[in-house]
Amino acid sequence: MSDLSTFDPNSVGNPNNNIFGLPFSEEESRLVILPIPWEVTVSYRAGTARAPDHIFTASLQVDLFDPEVQDGWKQGYFMREPNKKILIKSDYLRKEAELYINYISQGEIVGENKFMCKSLKEINAGSMFLNDWVYDQTKQLLDSGKLVALLGGDHSTPFGFFRAIADKYEDFGILQIDAHCDLRKAYEGFNYSHASIMYNSMEQIPQVKKLVQVGIRDYCDEELDYINNSNGRVVAYFDKDIKESLYEGNTWKSIVDSIVDQLPQNVYISFDIDGLDPKLCPHTGTPVQGGFETEQVFYLFKKMLASGRKLVGFDLNEVGVSHNEWDENVGARVLYRLCNLLVASNPVKNG
Repeated sequence: MSDLSTFDPNSVGNPNNNIFGLPFSEEESRLVILPIPWEVTVSYRAGTARAPDHIFTASLQVDLFDPEVQDGWKQGYFMREPNKKILIKSDYLRKEAELYINYISQGEIVGENKFMCKSLKEINAGSMFLNDWVYDQTKQLLDSGKLVALLGGDHSTPFGFFRAIADKYEDFGILQIDAHCDLRKAYEGFNYSHASIMYNSMEQIPQVKKLVQVGIRDYCDEELDYINNSNGRVVAYFDKDIKESLYEGNTWKSIVDSIVDQLPQNVYISFDIDGLDPKLCPHTGTPVQGGFETEQVFYLFKKMLASGRKLVGFDLNEVGVSHNEWDENVGARVLYRLCNLLVASNPVKNG
């Protein structure tokens, strides 16, 4: 473990150190954050591929004192540098995807255009490559005993991490904070679209015992049918229903208790930043009015851990890049709380 005798947690964050200004190497750190600079299939606004670098910079402004998890950072948090080859591949395929999305938005038929057929094939192959790369990276970290977090990038990025978690745990649930269901099948023809992440997880990873979605407010008939036909494997707490319940006098605590009751023992948090009120994330890829305050979501996480459930990993994604770094500052603070909760939920065993 790093010598903290000369480290002042009350001082300004040192940019020569790692995430949150912490003086830990990867080897010394208990928790490793894997950044994924990828946004190939985003269907509206881009920018999230470069969010990890911006969040890193913003993280230097985050105070290390957390009243909920005091001194969690002393166990060591480390963020790897975003992989430049992944970013270059994302940028190239993103250009292909933009042309493809523009083409199909005009009502054109993909099968009648050889270039578009080639582009779609390349994009799907690239997504498969990314999934396998993320799986390999996260599995190696988990096998080495690290706690692992993933920082996107768009919401397609954690699929490989789900697979790695499934190798370690016989079953687990996903608690999804999101404005969208992400239950579309091959949205826009992209097999691993950001809008298909949860569909693919449900269909391809049997260890995912339960998907509990919270804050959903933008979805289609296909996704609602999938939820209704899931035999309870997918449970959605729609933003409209949550708000109306609150308007009618119910408490957020009672709603949170209901959400927590739906979760299995092992829980993975998949946090799409657009689950928050867009005043907190105006530059996210697909903002939707409504959503949560950060403290509402943090309260949900707090009660989940208090119930005795175990947090086995998390991702944070869809953070936009803004001219004033507002989105990145919110993202950095959400990331810090999630890191603290992950170490708190996995106490170090003595002996």
